[in-house]
Amino acid sequence: MQQIPISLLTLVAGILITLFSIWFGQNHGLLPEQASVQAPLVDGFFNIMVTIATALFVVVEGTIVIFLWKFRYRKGDEGDGLPIEGNLPLEVFWTAIPSIIVICLGIYSVDVFARMGGLDVHNHTSSHVAQVAQTTLVSSPLDASKTENKSLIGIGAASDRPNKPVDLTVDVTGMQFAWIFNYPDSGVTAGELHVPVGAEVQLNLSAKDVIHSFWVPQFRLKQDAIPGVPTQLRFVATKVGTYPIICTELCGGYHGSMRSQVIVHTLDEFESWLEQNRVAQQKPEQVVAVTPAELSSHSQKM
Repeated sequence: MQQIPISLLTLVAGILITLFSIWFGQNHGLLPEQASVQAPLVDGFFNIMVTIATALFVVVEGTIVIFLWKFRYRKGDEGDGLPIEGNLPLEVFWTAIPSIIVICLGIYSVDVFARMGGLDVHNHTSSHVAQVAQTTLVSSPLDASKTENKSLIGIGAASDRPNKPVDLTVDVTGMQFAWIFNYPDSGVTAGELHVPVGAEVQLNLSAKDVIHSFWVPQFRLKQDAIPGVPTQLRFVATKVGTYPIICTELCGGYHGSMRSQVIVHTLDEFESWLEQNRVAQQKPEQVVAVTPAELSSHSQKM
């Protein structure tokens, strides 16, 4: 019986492994639902990594299983194995291929990061200080050197909308062990993040004590909140719903309980929520003033 050539078996095995890896890379079910514009970019990169990892896993583990069977101990075989010392082509191959894969993934990851707005120029000068610097630049150059130059770190405007102004700005403060969300344009403060679907939202992150990390798995976005260092995070939610907010930076004994949620509304629902909270939080407290004389008189009657 004529044996099938090794080269043909290798070709068929390579095709089957490739097809299986591509299928599994697109159907692994390891990620939660997508709920932001940025999520498909991250998922595309993750799916490629899963595809490559699956192929490598099948090849390596499959080779181990085949060799365990082919070179298993047989009864009566007391001989030594062949004295093989190195194989230059094989060593070049298994060094070059992983290197190429890592370089390509690195380039792809930078491209994804750039399209999400991670490479935006975040250096800016506060408008008030900038105006002062402009008016005093000629008369006092030293005053201009006092301008406050802040460097924002994080995810900014995506590459397809670099000049689009944000629709909603929220100041987010992390503290042990809670998130506080302040809407500066309306004066509303909440323990949950509320945003309208389809709106460009910018979170200005800060921390009062230690480093925290703001993460919404369904948005595929994560950004540290660092004491004394302003960071930002921009996103566009695409699905109405409620999603968890998790701190992923060990920040103390109750780190595991530092959770909140982001609630994505329709535009009308968000405007209604914002108005209700604006009215509730601006309602003056009712104070009842009682004079000592009235209090004494009332006590005597009792």
